[in-house]
Amino acid sequence: MARRALRKLDSSVDLSERLRAIDDLPAPWQPELLFGRQAPIEVEVGTGKGLFLASAAAEMPERCFLGIEVSQKYARYAAGRLASRGLTNGCVVHGDALRMFRERLPNASLAAVHVYFPDPWWKARHKKRRVMTAGLLADIERTLVPGGSLHFWTDVQEYFQTTLDLIQEVTRLAGPIAVPEAQPRHDLDYRTHFERRKRLSGEAVYRAEFLRV
Repeated sequence: MARRALRKLDSSVDLSERLRAIDDLPAPWQPELLFGRQAPIEVEVGTGKGLFLASAAAEMPERCFLGIEVSQKYARYAAGRLASRGLTNGCVVHGDALRMFRERLPNASLAAVHVYFPDPWWKARHKKRRVMTAGLLADIERTLVPGGSLHFWTDVQEYFQTTLDLIQEVTRLAGPIAVPEAQPRHDLDYRTHFERRKRLSGEAVYRAEFLRV
């Protein structure tokens, strides 16, 4: 399903502290330079409009949230969402998630990784473009702290099952742990805008959690 057009970003919103490019990140990794403090860090792969990132940052101020988004316009929009709400414990990185994990994120540095509704790349010849590859999964396992979690949701049953099989094949993450469907408390009480659209249209969403033990 194609993404809907974005609302125009308020030009007065300062994105300088909420938006980064991979090449601008500190090497070696120093998250306190992004967030101004040390705290457990959760990463979202494919931030989109930033609904999860902003909601999680607001609900859990004791944690820091880093979104990775390959589309520049969506990265800017998500960063604007954080900036307009004054959420200093959230930041968006514009760039490729596979590169971000491979080049910047060190071992045992993340409390959780979230992957919600990644592009399924429907055509057989395009499936190699899917983000949930053996390489990324190995990096997710490597970067999670003991007890850290991987959250994977999709509306594509085939993608869900093949990814669960791949996780069991290439990692030692414990799971899958079933994630029950929660009833929304308000109109935007969903993990992502995509989940909201799917649930309002009555379509299935497949959810799983894995733990590094």
